[in-house]
Amino acid sequence: MNFAQLLFPDFSLILCGYLICRFTALNRDVWQQVERLVYFFLFPVLLFHAIVKSPLDLTSASSLIGAGLSLALGGIALSYSLPHWPILGPCLDRRDHAASAQVGFRFNSFIGLALAERLAGPDGLLMIALLIGLCVPLFNIAAIWPMAHQSQSGFLRELVRNPLILATASGLAANLMGFRVPEVLEPSVSRIGTGALVLGLMTAGAGMQLGSLRQGQLLSASVLVIKHLLMPLMALGMSLLFGLSPTQTTVLLAFSALPTASTCYVLAARMGYNGPYVAGLVTLSTLAGMLSLPLALGVLRS
Repeated sequence: MNFAQLLFPDFSLILCGYLICRFTALNRDVWQQVERLVYFFLFPVLLFHAIVKSPLDLTSASSLIGAGLSLALGGIALSYSLPHWPILGPCLDRRDHAASAQVGFRFNSFIGLALAERLAGPDGLLMIALLIGLCVPLFNIAAIWPMAHQSQSGFLRELVRNPLILATASGLAANLMGFRVPEVLEPSVSRIGTGALVLGLMTAGAGMQLGSLRQGQLLSASVLVIKHLLMPLMALGMSLLFGLSPTQTTVLLAFSALPTASTCYVLAARMGYNGPYVAGLVTLSTLAGMLSLPLALGVLRS
């Protein structure tokens, strides 16, 4: 499988957003409004639809659930712990860490859905949907916590107001109750999802300033090592610990090595943090995914 070809569309959209914002009349003032549209409407609809469209059988996938949640908690713990590491910790900017810690454990669910279907067919698609449904609310809570704590804003207030968490939590509840989007609405909802993906990636590019990464090279390297090396290694360990089947192992390894979520930038920017810095990390993570996916699926899976 050509992983570079799989990831190129996302990276090219980020690049398009960067070039359009820097070299046309569609400057940051325009993209700030697009960003709000993506955050408060397009992405919530997309996340809800991605979760409810595939039935979730929690009983038959208990081992995968255990492995996925253990992997998620391990990634969150590693990302949180960076300021407390000897030598490294004192060198990190706490505010930038609060905004960028999410890069170390969140994932691009849209790449994950496409990749799982190619790797394992309909079974793989159901498995990745299960991981998405369980981990997106957990990861969004974990992403908000350090920023709300650092800025001394109310965590619960930020949590209940976050449209991404509301969408994923309601989507999971609706799925378990058997709700499906009515057939007449399916084309419209699908097109909203397509627009969310395209505009979300382009807003990340529009806010990108790779030069801002120079101010936090140690932090950048640390979160990317967690995301693209330590997470796949943990996934291999969890697959052995929980006795996953070969198909489940393949899906978990792919899940662990995905590039980080493009919404990392949106969330950091909307909460008043260093959006350009996080956008640069999203771009670097997309590039790093071209290495971590072959590592996980080629080397570790064998």
